[in-house]
Amino acid sequence: MRLKVWEGNKRRDLSDLFDIKVDWSNGDEITISLNGDLIKVRMVGAQMSKGKIVVNGNIGMHLGEGMSGGEIIVEGYADSWAGGSMKGGRIEIKGSAGDYLGAPYRGSPEGMRGGTIIVHGDAGREVGCLMRGGLIRVYGSVRHFVGVNMIDGTILVHGDCAGKAGGGMRGGRIIICGYIPSILPTFTIEDIRPSVSIDGEKIPGPFYRFIGDIADGGDGRLFISKPKNPHLAFYEKYLE
Repeated sequence: MRLKVWEGNKRRDLSDLFDIKVDWSNGDEITISLNGDLIKVRMVGAQMSKGKIVVNGNIGMHLGEGMSGGEIIVEGYADSWAGGSMKGGRIEIKGSAGDYLGAPYRGSPEGMRGGTIIVHGDAGREVGCLMRGGLIRVYGSVRHFVGVNMIDGTILVHGDCAGKAGGGMRGGRIIICGYIPSILPTFTIEDIRPSVSIDGEKIPGPFYRFIGDIADGGDGRLFISKPKNPHLAFYEKYLE
């Protein structure tokens, strides 16, 4: 196959690096299956607009960067910047994800604008940095600065958060169903909600609802599980 890719600082034919088999039996419905440990292979599915990619193993950085359509399924781990600056489509990661999930590369202000990212394991730092739309759903836990500088969209974390959620956020929603050590002082509590709805699905609470980051004039919404965070009960006096 004559498709050119980079190996270090040299351009090579894709067929020089991989054993490629092509099946055109489904017509225009193209599915690409990648087998093996591809943790050092970057930019798979970048700028993708349609079709399907299945990774039967781990995958390297910048998976699906800037994609606008189609679907990517990873059976293993996805390294940093998975779904970076994506505009549409769907990424499902069966394992865990590295840092900067859905976030733009350093120096770019264009965060995720649309589409869906689902991670069945954990995710690293700065999930959804500069996010402007779409949905990120992490069934495991996340590290610091989830939703940092977020503008719009929704981030749902079923597990715990290491802290500093929503720093610098100006809009959007972050829902944390697990434990978080503390809330940034630039967030103010608004009320307690029995549940949160996402695309018609009710996520059971109750949740403390905070608004912020007021240091940046933000009105983002930060939902924190009340049962999993009894150490935050002192905020309730501000609702009286």
